[in-house]
Amino acid sequence: MTELLSDIAIQRELGSLNGWARRGSAIVKTYQFRSFPEGIGFIGRVAEMAEAANHHPDIDIRYTKIICSLSTHDSGGITQKDLDLARAIDAVQEA
Repeated sequence: MTELLSDIAIQRELGSLNGWARRGSAIVKTYQFRSFPEGIGFIGRVAEMAEAANHHPDIDIRYTKIICSLSTHDSGGITQKDLDLARAIDAVQEA
């Protein structure tokens, strides 16, 4: 099991993650795309990267709005794995 981060550590890390916010025991970000196929393409790229990392986001699709939520479920909250995956997802979105 991965160690949970302290509230202070989470806040410090969120300061360097543009658009990510804490929501309870998860961190969440909404991505906006110009079209539905563009958003689905993003999800495909995130899925491949998340599978390789063996850490998977919860994803909510709302037409051109994609909401990613990260929490390390087996640890019961936010761990370094979530923050690392958030950065990786942002990199996928920028590519």
